[in-house]
Amino acid sequence: MSFFDNFDVRQVENIELLAKQVVEGFIIGLHKSPFHGFSVEFAEHRLYNPGESTKDIDWKVYARSDKMFTKKFEEETNLRCQIIIDTSSSMYFPANADTKSINKLQFSALAAASIMNLLKKQRDAFGLSIFDSDVRIHTKCRSATSHYRLLLSYMDSLIRDTNTRKATATAKAFHQLADSIHRRSLVVIFSDMFDNDETTEDLFSALQHLKYAKHEVLLFHVTDKKHELDFEYENRPYIFVDMESGEEVKLQHHQVKDMYIEKVMAYKEALKMKCLQYKIEFIEADINEGFAPVLQNYLVKRNKMK
Repeated sequence: MSFFDNFDVRQVENIELLAKQVVEGFIIGLHKSPFHGFSVEFAEHRLYNPGESTKDIDWKVYARSDKMFTKKFEEETNLRCQIIIDTSSSMYFPANADTKSINKLQFSALAAASIMNLLKKQRDAFGLSIFDSDVRIHTKCRSATSHYRLLLSYMDSLIRDTNTRKATATAKAFHQLADSIHRRSLVVIFSDMFDNDETTEDLFSALQHLKYAKHEVLLFHVTDKKHELDFEYENRPYIFVDMESGEEVKLQHHQVKDMYIEKVMAYKEALKMKCLQYKIEFIEADINEGFAPVLQNYLVKRNKMK
């Protein structure tokens, strides 16, 4: 069941609070699950090492614990994480009149905001890149609170955006970003990897470019699994609309279901195999399954990089 079954996601007034609620709910669930021993500690201090300056020692903590800890400041960071979000037309699916349904772009924006909340808690630096036919936003990695709030404002804009007619140039954007992210980073991508204008080899080459630049890459393949992969619809005529061109096709879904599933699954398997070959972590992110799988896979990757 989706986290947003009971309200209109575009009516959210405070994305920072919502991201915090998502993270807190996830951590509570984690402690109740078989992953109870999984580390979700977010220390704001580190043990004092003899010989270091004493100016940053937290004497209040010392008074309570009889142990010396130094405060960790915002400029200190253990990880650099660049979050990339695909905002092309296909990411606005499902485009239902029922505004309580969350689409792939809204899911990606809220998942990204939740990961940023975790990154901020862990004093890591993070940046944001947004693309459709071109890279529209690209920020460097920082850990300052003001930077966090700026990125949240971008996420808020994505949630409310209703301009669905956007072209796609995924491979071009990935190549641009691979050249723009200069320091080794964890690169987290939210995309359905659907592109009308580029071949699969172009997309695979662009993914390889990111990996070639020595980045660790985590690809969340964002889909509405029920409709986009399993092609499950009621047994009645539908008008299917290309969200980029507006072209319409009227048909009964069972007329093309077998062929459609075969084509989509073949593409997904090819994508998974290329990611395996390039040592890119491919994670299926079904928008109907909530954020726990996204946050859990991020934390697993984060722990591996310590």
